[in-house]
Order: sequence, then C-alpha cells, then structure tokens
Amino acid sequence: MPNAPLISVVEDDQPFRNSLRMLIASLGYTVEAFSSAADFLASPVFAETACLVADVHMPAMTGVELYRHLCQTGYAIPMILITAHPDDAVRTRALKDGVVCYLRKPVDDGHLVHCLHSALEAGEPREGDS
Repeated sequence: MPNAPLISVVEDDQPFRNSLRMLIASLGYTVEAFSSAADFLASPVFAETACLVADVHMPAMTGVELYRHLCQTGYAIPMILITAHPDDAVRTRALKDGVVCYLRKPVDDGHLVHCLHSALEAGEPREGDS
C-alpha cells in the first residue's frame, strides 16, 4: 500500500512485538517495531508515526509514561496501550488522558483493527477494550 500510515510498536517482549508487527503489516500498514520507549524516541521515524501501539509495563519508561512524555512535548500521536496485567485505575486514567484504546493481552485481532481505524480516522480518543 503506497503511502501507508506508519504504525510504530513499542513492546519489550520480542515474540509479542514480532507478532504485532506481522499482524499490523498484514493489514497494509507500514510498521516499525522498537524494544523500548527510548529506542522509539531516538528513531528517525518518530516524527512520521501516525499511531503508536505500546505495552503498558516496560522497563525504564512505561507506555503510560511514554504517552505523557509525548503529550508534554507537543506530539499528538494517537496511542493504543496493551497490557498483560490490566488495572482498572490505569485504564480509566489513560483513556481520560486521551489514549485511544487500552487492550489486554492476548490481544483480540478484531479489537486491535478497530482501535487502529479509530486512531487513524479521527485521531480522537475512543474507548476500545477487550
């Protein structure tokens, strides 16, 4: 797909990162995957990212901290958070702060597709939870 939107994945678990990358690429998007928030922020594709999919629990900088950092520095990149350890308080706060979706692992492919469409079409926060 020419000029496909760039989706960046930030996930410290390599097998899950690779499966997300392959799934998102199979949908026709351009995908870059990173093992940490620092790697993503230092990447040349950082500014081109149309949507960010990030793990909530990562060493050094969590997905929530990454989202807050982006907001504080003026980057309004729609974000989808994914977690193996759902926490209602974190979920509620993240969605209130503007995260597009908060999904639990294992991620339902249909929910992820819905969240990607929501993030890319409107760029407005929408609750998508599985």
